[in-house]
Amino acid sequence: MLLVDTKVDVQYKNGGVSMERIPNAVYTKELREEAVKLVTEQGLTIPDVGRRLSIPKSTISYWVREEKKGTLSSLGSSKKTLTEKEIELAQVKRELAQVKMERDFLRKAAAYLCPLGYFAKEPQSGTRS
Repeated sequence: MLLVDTKVDVQYKNGGVSMERIPNAVYTKELREEAVKLVTEQGLTIPDVGRRLSIPKSTISYWVREEKKGTLSSLGSSKKTLTEKEIELAQVKRELAQVKMERDFLRKAAAYLCPLGYFAKEPQSGTRS
């Protein structure tokens, strides 16, 4: 079963945890069915399932309503499935964004810790450093 990374960013605010999700996440048919089973068969609440799977509770409640109508299996059929290359590209883009954020953080930290700018400039070739 292929699960799609919804990229949850956990932030701590006011003593609690806030999760920020990427909009337009693509969920597999198996994930939708499993989430609905957790609610309908195992008796978990929708917010509990949402927290466990990092999926908005409104999405899960929509899936449960569609299951009761009998139309859950047709959800997402209009969206094209991702190929392995597309999944790998998305992962690489995500890693690149993370590395860029880390680089920017380190640049700011170096500028703050070394106000003379020693680390800010690239050493010139042929000079001692």
